[in-house]
Amino acid sequence: MKALIVEDDATLRGQIAAAFADAGFVTDTAADGEQGEYLGATESYDVAVLDLGLPRLDGIEVLTRWRSAGLVLPVLILTARGEWADKVRGFRAGADDYVLKPFRMEEVVMRAQTLVRRAAGHAQNVVAAGALKLDTQTGLLTLNEMPLRLTPFETRLLRYMVLHRGRVVSRTELSEHMYDAAADRDFKSLEVVIGRLRRKIGAWRVETLRGEGYRLLSVEPA
Repeated sequence: MKALIVEDDATLRGQIAAAFADAGFVTDTAADGEQGEYLGATESYDVAVLDLGLPRLDGIEVLTRWRSAGLVLPVLILTARGEWADKVRGFRAGADDYVLKPFRMEEVVMRAQTLVRRAAGHAQNVVAAGALKLDTQTGLLTLNEMPLRLTPFETRLLRYMVLHRGRVVSRTELSEHMYDAAADRDFKSLEVVIGRLRRKIGAWRVETLRGEGYRLLSVEPA
């Protein structure tokens, strides 16, 4: 999963990015509204954490531009303002949730995880693809109730596929959600990781559709 953090305070921005990385997200960061608006419009993210009080372009304007451009990524707004009117403006601009500063980092991560889960169409914290399960709050992946031993990249990739189980996911989509904006996106590396996952969870679970991508099957064989 991939998150965009738009926050002008360098210390806080780094703390949020670190907390999201610890929770298994790939993160991009922006220090002002212009940079944040550009990244959100040109990269693919599963969630954005957006401060309202930004230089160059405030958070409400960033959000308004994203929504006007048709971007539907979930957005969690951060604000030190306690007035109800500011929260209302955020929701009217298209925010999905908000957190008031100061906040506990765990709350921000958990609210973001909830937004990602709901955006993928899941009402419950645990998402199942047959005997393969993802706890979206802890990030734990299990098979037949046993924790899987995966590398960090394998974990990110499998979490994304479980959230989108039953749907064909292209290699381009996977690469956009597995790598940060500055990274080289290597389709061959994705194929290698998919191969390793097949050995760990059962080759039949990940279906390859030539020219389209991959699909994680959610029904156990008879």
